Amino acid sequence: QVQLVESGGGLAQPGGSLRLSCAVSGRTYILAWFRQAPGKEREFVSAIRWSTDSTYYADSAKGRFTIHGDNARNTAFLQMNSLKPEDTAVYYCAGRAYGGSYTDPNAYDYWGLGTQVTVSS
Repeated sequence: QVQLVESGGGLAQPGGSLRLSCAVSGRTYILAWFRQAPGKEREFVSAIRWSTDSTYYADSAKGRFTIHGDNARNTAFLQMNSLKPEDTAVYYCAGRAYGGSYTDPNAYDYWGLGTQVTVSS
């Protein structure tokens, strides 16, 4: 059974940075970050394919967020820079053991409990 535990959320000012971590127990093929703001659907942010270190980003994250994985520590990170108030959401780590669409939340089998990110002055 795969377990995912997020950490690193908190309060940041607009233009600031936060780094989220996802500790993974078990094996996954793709690990992704999603976010969900109040009253909105869960949306894809970024993903990494462990075997090739290939990375994928939503348009809203390109140029500001960076995902990378540490295989030795079985941990994935999401570095978020130039944060905006619209980045405020609960951020979830998700994983699955096979390929396919990386943007569809229904394609993921394993989810963390989420970590709150609030961007406000």
